[in-house]
Amino acid sequence: MATYRPNVAVILRKPKNGKILIAERKDHRGCWQFPQGGVDKGEDLIGALYREVAEEIGVSSDLYSIVACRTDYRYKFPNGHLKKGLFCGQTQTYFLCDYHGTKKDINLKAHVQEFVNFKWIKPEKFDLGGVPKFKRKVFRRVFKDFFGIKALQNSNTYN
Repeated sequence: MATYRPNVAVILRKPKNGKILIAERKDHRGCWQFPQGGVDKGEDLIGALYREVAEEIGVSSDLYSIVACRTDYRYKFPNGHLKKGLFCGQTQTYFLCDYHGTKKDINLKAHVQEFVNFKWIKPEKFDLGGVPKFKRKVFRRVFKDFFGIKALQNSNTYN
């Protein structure tokens, strides 16, 4: 029976100006998201957060601090796709973290490269047009829950 894969995602925020980091996926150009990934067997959520951030953007845990955490964001993969033959979708836990590093501390090639670009934007400037349709409901909830934003633009202005 297919189940939902546990997943963590991080919203890195610059505390001085409130801008958040988004990154463009290498395998889906034009798709922008937060660093995120699956929770390994035997791993807790914090451990998965630290590992995923280090793997995906090369940032060590001493360069950010957890400000808030919310869970139970869920989406299904389209067309009945099963990830690893087991998972019909993901259930995510989002972490809002204040970033204390610099641009030089971000290394998209630290591990297996998943992103080709990143940028810092104001949360209200996030564009749903750069998010796959099956994930948009989750992104709307995340922006409402963390930033009080009820409507996001949908034009793919990042390209």
